Amino acid sequence: MQTILITGASSGYGRETARHFLAQGWNVIATMRTPRADVLPESDRLRVLELDVTRPDTITAAFAAAGPIDALVNNAGVGLIGVFEGTPMARVREIFETNTFGVMATTQAVLPQFRERGSGVVVNVTSSVVLGHMPLSAVYKASKMAIEGFTASLALELAEFGVRARTVEPGACLTTNFAAGATNNIDLTASLEGLVPAPYEPFAKRTLGGFVNQELSTRESDVAETVWRAVHDTTGQLRFPAGPDALWLDQAR
Repeated sequence: MQTILITGASSGYGRETARHFLAQGWNVIATMRTPRADVLPESDRLRVLELDVTRPDTITAAFAAAGPIDALVNNAGVGLIGVFEGTPMARVREIFETNTFGVMATTQAVLPQFRERGSGVVVNVTSSVVLGHMPLSAVYKASKMAIEGFTASLALELAEFGVRARTVEPGACLTTNFAAGATNNIDLTASLEGLVPAPYEPFAKRTLGGFVNQELSTRESDVAETVWRAVHDTTGQLRFPAGPDALWLDQAR
């Protein structure tokens, strides 16, 4: 029986991915900054561990407690919608600490066992923002583009040892806690105060109006099913768009 470790499994894509792999008979190690077993189905194949990707001590402890695993899904992430000029550099660094450096840290922690065993797969969850030119996402997109490049190079390094690296690129899903955090819980249909500097408001309103009113068709289950395909893929495919809107963006490139 195979084992998968998923970061950011308390909600959204991570939680749905944990549910999906449990349903398929895998052992699942669901990691969270604040462990909560009640967000997932009861199972003797489920373990919930503390792991904050910005804290090296919790990464070390989680992998020590997890033991051998067959797949790592780097799902933990934070969103940000806003104008770059109005984004404090402290906030930029926070985004990169989680979305970029956190992914690298957990990946580095798992590679020795994968390399020594000659098998294993790392799946890094990025975003459909990497597939097109999207305003109001400069910092977030930069953090995710960095992981796209990281994974592409990593896959070449690991192939020598029979280890795989993949990215999953989810489309838009504004029903998740992740989406609420990206906007600081601001109602985009009502106010932009606190989200963008005043001179940018007309542009931001036009942009966000089209975004909020579009038919958002990516579901959490779309992402979980795509992670499943990425984990099992042996064709060498590197990137896996997830959800109808992500697939459309990928085909339009």
